Amino acid sequence: MARATAGSGLRGERGSASLELVGTLPFLLLAVLIAAQLAVAGASLWSAGIAARAGARASAVGRPARAAARAALPPSLRDGARVAAAGGGVGVEVPVPGLLPGMPSFGVTAKTRIGPGG
Repeated sequence: MARATAGSGLRGERGSASLELVGTLPFLLLAVLIAAQLAVAGASLWSAGIAARAGARASAVGRPARAAARAALPPSLRDGARVAAAGGGVGVEVPVPGLLPGMPSFGVTAKTRIGPGG
């Protein structure tokens, strides 16, 4: 009789652990999605910074800054990008791709100015 009680108690613990795992999976998935969205936002900001710098360099040597900035962006970010060039400075705003449908859309902006000798 003692064996049956010990065996059934062990099975109860296994069932409880499985239930706890299933209960925490949605939170784990949410944490992974948030981390991935932050990584996508960081990559978008990095790309905007590179594009702004390319536009500022082009402006410094007398070439069209907007065209250079757009060309420096990855093709997936070019469509929604906004480039502003004024007085040797260039600002590039790109939308951050959302990983989940229904997420609010937002963009990131990078600005660069290259002065003499820069």
